[in-house]
Amino acid sequence: MGTPMGTPRKPTITDPPEQIDAPSRSDGFVRGLSEAIGGPLGDHAVPRVAGNEWDKGGRFWTATRIVLALVCLTLALHWVQKSPCRDGNWQNLRQYQLFCYTDVLALYYAEGLGEGKVPYLDHPVEYPVLTGAFMGAIGLPVHAVGADRPGFNQGMWFYNLNALALGAIGVASVAAILAMRRRRPWDAALFALSPALLVTATVNWDLLAIGFAVFGLYAWARRWPVAAGILLGLGTAAKLWPGFLFVPLIFLGLRTGRNRPVWTALGAGVITWLAVNVPVMAANFENWRRFLQLNTERGIDWGTLWYIGDHFPRGGGHYGFEPFHWLGAHVDPQLNYLTYLLIALAWLGVGVLALRARQRPRLAQLAFLVVATFLIFNKVWSQQFVLWLLPLAVLARPRWGAFLAWQVAELCYFFAFYGELMGASGRQVFPEGVFVLASILRLSTVAILCGFIVHDILHPERDAVRTTYPEDPDGGLLNDAAEPRPVAAPAPAPATG
Repeated sequence: MGTPMGTPRKPTITDPPEQIDAPSRSDGFVRGLSEAIGGPLGDHAVPRVAGNEWDKGGRFWTATRIVLALVCLTLALHWVQKSPCRDGNWQNLRQYQLFCYTDVLALYYAEGLGEGKVPYLDHPVEYPVLTGAFMGAIGLPVHAVGADRPGFNQGMWFYNLNALALGAIGVASVAAILAMRRRRPWDAALFALSPALLVTATVNWDLLAIGFAVFGLYAWARRWPVAAGILLGLGTAAKLWPGFLFVPLIFLGLRTGRNRPVWTALGAGVITWLAVNVPVMAANFENWRRFLQLNTERGIDWGTLWYIGDHFPRGGGHYGFEPFHWLGAHVDPQLNYLTYLLIALAWLGVGVLALRARQRPRLAQLAFLVVATFLIFNKVWSQQFVLWLLPLAVLARPRWGAFLAWQVAELCYFFAFYGELMGASGRQVFPEGVFVLASILRLSTVAILCGFIVHDILHPERDAVRTTYPEDPDGGLLNDAAEPRPVAAPAPAPATG
């Protein structure tokens, strides 16, 4: 008797072992680098999976354990990199000179947590409700412990506890990626070794939303649409962007005709978001809407497409172009509406691609395109927003060469951004053109990654994941839908004469 629809069959020990992909053999960039240490990994060095468990006769340091150890190492090094700022002694622009600024510590005081104020009830918070609740769940106990202890550094303990909690979410996210790519565990090393993760992991609370988003994708892959919707709904209540992942699901549902699980997930997500937000809205609507109000009023942010156009050096002491100057002076509603329009057009293009591609695109590919185009056209692109794209890039296009080029660009932007902060604080480090160049480099590499993913969609035989999985490993219930067969090219006419 077969398994019920929606329930994945549990592998058994009698199943044939799954061959694990080794990037030193399948990825041209890594294969070239491997020549320096003797060539690609051999067959006997590759751990195998027997059914649902690692080969019990294999080595302890399997690919999964190595990747998990690497992400722990990266997050530990990140904590060390932020250590000079943990005490809150930010005299003489120390937080910029040592590249260790973090919103987590700064906002402990700015959001009233250092005074024991309850987020949204006593003080408006500039983030969605679940992030504010996360801040309060750690910040209020820290304040309660430190209020009567003059030697207790509340800000430092608040940062340390946040770093521990966010780090645990980061490790759990990598574990979920590994579970989604059992045949390609080394793909998760892209996340684990990411230079962007090393320098931005706790700049803000983005890892919280990333955890919900990754586990939402995992639940969808496991054919649990309600759980997927709940997790993505929680992610949307934390940072908004996980809600964008419903967009590719809708496109794929339209293509396959499997709309019911998509709408089930979307409904669960909406109900979850309302369950989190409505009580806060009822308690103090003005404080709740601070996030929406701030995003409407906020001007052109550093490093965005609009900032580049507004500050591009034209020589002779002239910067930027007149249309961008005008938009900078007319943010609400003109620039806001323009960004909404461009994002909507980009997503419409993603939808056309999803519906018209010869083979059904993978969910992760469309998800990356949706989130990346939002960042490209949005008026805000904070340095830590790179974390949004990390898990999606790993799942969408696990090619090391282009990924590392993008990460180098993000590192260049990270260092240039702190130089720009120094200049804004009265200490010019380099000309404005240096920061504009770093911004262009970051934007360009993200756009190039989008181009590569579109190319993989149009030419699925070039897709690294499809060389390992015959179906989309993240497709869930959509994988059972029949795909139209591609039309074969007509045979050439026989030669005559």
